[in-house]
Amino acid sequence: MSHHAFPEELKTIRDYIRWGVSRFNEADLYYGHGMASALDEVVYLCLFGLNLPHDFSVDYFDCALTADEKKAVYALLNRRIVEKLPASYLTGEAWFAGLPFVVNENVLVPRSPIAELIEKRFAPWVEAEAVENILDLCCGSGCIGIASAYAFDWAFVDMVDISPEAIDVAEENIQRHQLEERVSVVASDLFQNVPQRHYDIIVSNPPYVDAEDMANLPDEYLHEPALGLSAGDDGLDLVIPMLQQAREYLTDQGILVVEVGNSQHALQEAYPHVPFVWLDFERGGSGIFLLTAEQLDEFEF
Repeated sequence: MSHHAFPEELKTIRDYIRWGVSRFNEADLYYGHGMASALDEVVYLCLFGLNLPHDFSVDYFDCALTADEKKAVYALLNRRIVEKLPASYLTGEAWFAGLPFVVNENVLVPRSPIAELIEKRFAPWVEAEAVENILDLCCGSGCIGIASAYAFDWAFVDMVDISPEAIDVAEENIQRHQLEERVSVVASDLFQNVPQRHYDIIVSNPPYVDAEDMANLPDEYLHEPALGLSAGDDGLDLVIPMLQQAREYLTDQGILVVEVGNSQHALQEAYPHVPFVWLDFERGGSGIFLLTAEQLDEFEF
């Protein structure tokens, strides 16, 4: 985009949005980080650059920008194009299940369909009132665990991640949401340092990208920590030990919910006899299975 001089003619928020969408389309960007289109992302970045709320009224889109504001918005849009950075890394924030989270390049950008499940309190799979303890494995920014703490606002949530840098981000998010009393995060390789207790819900969006998909990721994903994506040749490096160990951390009524994305097929091939429940989502998304404690007892992994 270096060939575009700074666009003097643009005056209003609406001008910048239109111009930004044209430039994003021209740059052939990829939108896999929570926002569906160039328009959504440009509006988000423009409003952020202007310190305006994300639900700012369209009635004001014809307001003119000052020279400094134009520079700020231009710089954000330009970096998105030139560096192919996901928008959330430019703003340092992301939204998940209607909640704001601090993010940086040490954690994946929150985008899991599991948000929808959390908002429904995992119905009909658990009796919400009976849920006391929840575990978020491979928590990254902590978005799944923290959103769960809002949904079950009496329950305790433990979160773990192997990355010390991710733990720092999760700690920051726990503090931001003032949940220190009920949510804690600890460094752990899967279950290694998980507290010895039984959970009603173990939920995980672990690394599940196989080697072939890793080699073909769009530029935007290359800014994310590979540790949060890559899971060996078949994408199951973490999921298999998880299946082998989860039962001893679950209550008898407990459930295990895991996102495996494109590795769904490999998982079904590895365990053809296991009746994984593959969840459906109104807002889209797939590759998320559920198993009950009972099923984990029944099958060998």
